[in-house]
Amino acid sequence: MVDADTLRQLIDGHFEWLLVREGGRSFPLNCDELDVDARDGKALFGFPDDAGFHSWRLNGFRPDGHEIELDVAGAFGKNRETVRLIPRTAASELTAEIELARLQRANEFGRLIADSCHGTRLERVALNAYNGRIAQITFVRDGKHIAAIADVTDKLTAETMSAAAMLWFEKLGARKKKPVLDIWIIAERRGARNLQKLHALFTARWKSVISIVEVSRKVDPPLLVELPKRNIRDLWRERSRKLTLPANPQPSETAAAIIALSPANIDIVYSKQGETLRFYGLPFARVRTILGRERTWFGIRKDRRILTFENADQLAGLVAELELHRSPDPPNRRHELYRAAPEAWLESILRRNIKLLDDNLILAPIYNQFRSSNDKIDLLALRKDGRLVIIELKTKPDREMIFQAADYWRKIELQRRRGILAEADLFGGREILDKPALVYVAAPALSFHRDLDLFAAAIDPEIEIWRFELHEKWRGAVKVVGRRSHSESH
Repeated sequence: MVDADTLRQLIDGHFEWLLVREGGRSFPLNCDELDVDARDGKALFGFPDDAGFHSWRLNGFRPDGHEIELDVAGAFGKNRETVRLIPRTAASELTAEIELARLQRANEFGRLIADSCHGTRLERVALNAYNGRIAQITFVRDGKHIAAIADVTDKLTAETMSAAAMLWFEKLGARKKKPVLDIWIIAERRGARNLQKLHALFTARWKSVISIVEVSRKVDPPLLVELPKRNIRDLWRERSRKLTLPANPQPSETAAAIIALSPANIDIVYSKQGETLRFYGLPFARVRTILGRERTWFGIRKDRRILTFENADQLAGLVAELELHRSPDPPNRRHELYRAAPEAWLESILRRNIKLLDDNLILAPIYNQFRSSNDKIDLLALRKDGRLVIIELKTKPDREMIFQAADYWRKIELQRRRGILAEADLFGGREILDKPALVYVAAPALSFHRDLDLFAAAIDPEIEIWRFELHEKWRGAVKVVGRRSHSESH
């Protein structure tokens, strides 16, 4: 018989556990939520998950280091599986460990600065107060006060770091004593190269203020190397990503049948992996062709299952639930289906009718229907005069919005200059004008970030940016309530 008492002691030895089911689903639980019972010559293991409380037969268990592996089965020995219990670090301990590791990384950057030039004196090394992900360092060199920031998580984008640098510089530059006149952004090689490209899109003022500094690990110990400042014209020497768009994508038989369940609300996005069906922008079904046979998964986020003849009614039920809750006027505006993926919802509306944003636009349907899974939500259009238009959409304040749009402009403009977009014939034979693309940033009127004007003024005037303010109730009807050029502020 299974030694239930020993298992109970092992579980009670740690307060917080992560229960991991087969298939990877996990549930954080306390030790008192896990039940071990021995009765009638058999042991039972009880645990809750999002489907309720289960009491399964315990066939055996095996400690594996700090983890516990359990062999359990449902009634009559069915649904036998292996469940793992993994001890969780308490949130307070985990936070302290993370902060300590980040501070150590910040001090490493401080030492690199101090060692990079004789006579450098560090003044302060700290983490930013907002989220503790950025090292903020001030130092003195040749009597000049300089600031530096660095990503201590290795996860932040060039747009995030550039925004953080500008905001901190504005704050330090306003000091009456020891004003800072220059700021460094320190990054590892890949991050530094991305920063260098975005830096090339800044105005002359911000190019002179901000320096991109790479951590060179070609030598031991590592060195800091300031990267040369580039201009926009330097970017056109790079290689461009080749477009691989299908000539005329058509829904598969299964995808067409799913779209027919709610044709006014469901659209399709094609990728190399297959087809994704979206209800007002929210993915809920995927069709893949494997060995010549169509296979379909449906469900929201992790709650996915393979479509079979037996559960087809569940798919229809999901679509009915989406029609009820993911609509402009749902019974509950706090429902998850209503609140999920708002930017994709806005994009799906404009994909159907881009003239709601600007009556002079023609959408590139194939380009916007075919994208890789990591592409941002953007639209590419053509104005009636042939000018290319890049559309960046947001539904809540995002301080990096302008920088994201500018970086996307760089990629699209490189493809335009190389003739790649013209060769792809994205607009049904319409010619693309030989002028730099325009950038439209669109969001509900109250959802533009308060620092948007500062960042827009930091972008080179060659990038013409227009701001479109939408009515707050855009789900019911997209209406432009204001429009102005940010380029006029230069």
